[in-house]
Amino acid sequence: MGSGASAEDKELAKRSKELEKKLQEDGDKEAKTVKLLLLGAGESGKSTIVKQMKIIHQDGYTEEECLEFKAIIYSNILQSILSIVRAMSTLGIDFADSARAVSATNSTLYL
Repeated sequence: MGSGASAEDKELAKRSKELEKKLQEDGDKEAKTVKLLLLGAGESGKSTIVKQMKIIHQDGYTEEECLEFKAIIYSNILQSILSIVRAMSTLGIDFADSARAVSATNSTLYL
């Protein structure tokens, strides 16, 4: 009948302290985490904000991500040019160079 703690009790106490320390560290880390809820209609720029935050506060994009965005950017450029050419026609705005008008007309036939 000893009054000392058994080896098992000491091990449990040590494990309990480790768990408490880990919980405290996790709590401190969670307290530093900022969460942001972005609400808005589709195409209002929510994902753009997230992408900009990644560029600014992390290491930017990987080579693979850049290649994925390349196709998207190219498509956006083509769609924008096509919209401008169609709007010029609708608004009666002529090209300064008639060769450009022919190129634009031919290009819009294929897009």
